[in-house]
Amino acid sequence: MAQNLRVAMIGYGFMGKVHSHAWRSVNHFFPDAPNIEMTVICGRSKEALENARVTFGWKESETDWKKVIARDDIDIVDVCTAGDTHEEIAIAALKAGKHVICEKPLANNAAEATAMAQAANEAAKKSTKSMVAFNYRRVPALAVAKQFIESGKLGTIYHVRANYLQDWIIDPEFPLVWRLDKKTAGSGALGDIAAHIIDASYFLTGSKITSVSGQLKTFIKERPLPGAYTGLTAGTSAGRGTVTVDDTAVFTANFDNGAIGTFEATRFAAGRKNAMSIEVNGSKGSIYFNFEDMNELLFHDHTHPSSEAGFRKILATDGAQPYVAAWWPPGHIIGYEHTFTHEIYDFVVAIKNGTNPSPSFDDGLYVQKVLDAVESSAGNNSQLTQVK
Repeated sequence: MAQNLRVAMIGYGFMGKVHSHAWRSVNHFFPDAPNIEMTVICGRSKEALENARVTFGWKESETDWKKVIARDDIDIVDVCTAGDTHEEIAIAALKAGKHVICEKPLANNAAEATAMAQAANEAAKKSTKSMVAFNYRRVPALAVAKQFIESGKLGTIYHVRANYLQDWIIDPEFPLVWRLDKKTAGSGALGDIAAHIIDASYFLTGSKITSVSGQLKTFIKERPLPGAYTGLTAGTSAGRGTVTVDDTAVFTANFDNGAIGTFEATRFAAGRKNAMSIEVNGSKGSIYFNFEDMNELLFHDHTHPSSEAGFRKILATDGAQPYVAAWWPPGHIIGYEHTFTHEIYDFVVAIKNGTNPSPSFDDGLYVQKVLDAVESSAGNNSQLTQVK
């Protein structure tokens, strides 16, 4: 029988819900994964926390994360809290010898992310594992795209064109939830969703961004104060507060392989719900992916005669493609939640095998450095800014 891994999850909101689903599902579909025990869920509101415990299937609940980390019966700490708490919780858990998976972005700024990466590297000397949770790496269609690029099907990479478009706060009366507070979230669309496409560009191409020129914009300056939270939204209460993060982030980028990139992230693209898309153009071909059609990858082979030119659709539901064999017959599509199950699977198998999971905290630090550079550029008339 595989070793048991006893998990504590800190946070029970939107990410806590989807992570719970992944922890609960991984053993049912990936038999080579270690046995998972959903031991304790942790959060601040005792009543809401107990409801989450029952709903999501955790054995126990606890309101003090420090008590959770101090327990001897915990092997993994899953950090699903707001960004302003990541550093303290993750570092304390690593020092306590717990494996740590932390939601993205890794931290609210590069200084915090640096401390976390240093703690992770120190803990690794004692075989303690850590990973930052960029779940889109685990979309089968994107994993196929990565295989294409690594095998040379695209040739020399010239362009990366990435967007993450949503419309979930376009209503000016949408409440001032914590994701719109810089002290808690670090940034707005920049850190919340641009972080994903920055990581995706690195995952696909293996190349890092070296400099950026960016703009940030906040369209709605004030919003109703929030009431009780439900997932990504909340009720409203009396009064209004100031939005202190960006609503949209746009930047150009230079890569260390000589490619150039354009990136856009916004929560104000009416009609776009979760349109995370990326196109990579090379000397021999191109790939295009849009998460709103997440089971499909478009591929253009530019070595074919012009009379046969064009993108063809690859349906990433075949058992020969990454992760897919664990699920359904070909043509039976998977969804958002499956990416988190794949993520948890990769993490726990790395623990089992003593290998290093990815993306690492160092990878999370790289993304945070790009985010900081974009913010610095935007505050300096979009001046070209080095990623340091």
